[in-house]
Amino acid sequence: MDQVKIGSFLKTLRNEKGLTQEQLAERVNVSRRSVSRWETGSNLPDLDVLMELADYYEVELRELLDGERKSEQMDPVLKETALKVAEYSNAEKKRITTTVLVYLTIGIVALIISTVLKFVELEEGFWLGFTEGACTGIMFWALMMGILFASGSLTKVQTFKRRLLGRKEAAE
Repeated sequence: MDQVKIGSFLKTLRNEKGLTQEQLAERVNVSRRSVSRWETGSNLPDLDVLMELADYYEVELRELLDGERKSEQMDPVLKETALKVAEYSNAEKKRITTTVLVYLTIGIVALIISTVLKFVELEEGFWLGFTEGACTGIMFWALMMGILFASGSLTKVQTFKRRLLGRKEAAE
């Protein structure tokens, strides 16, 4: 896939519609900088945005991905499959974002509790120390889980673990 060719084609299509990068960015709900990056070939739009652009420019998705116009029409089954992939991709992004926000919220709540316990003058004791230590541990746990989940490392670890466990079960 030639990103520069695709970017040039996207620019041509935008110019044919008489749009500025800013106008297109507003239409597909992205920044003008994103449109610029697509058109220079340094980045490509997400699949759902590509589908929206294909509909708006009245070209087939295949034409966008090839970076040139084709005379043949896209198979309706292929188009439906591409739409399902785009929907799945969006659902997966939403799930990841929600999970990271949950970890962030847990970390912030633990930080607030820990801060309140440090400033409230309570009698030193086992339970106060335990609660402060637990809150600090929860903060670090939430931070690490959020980082691992957002970076995709947690998914890689889970995949490796499943593969490893699958080999052990097959050997037994």
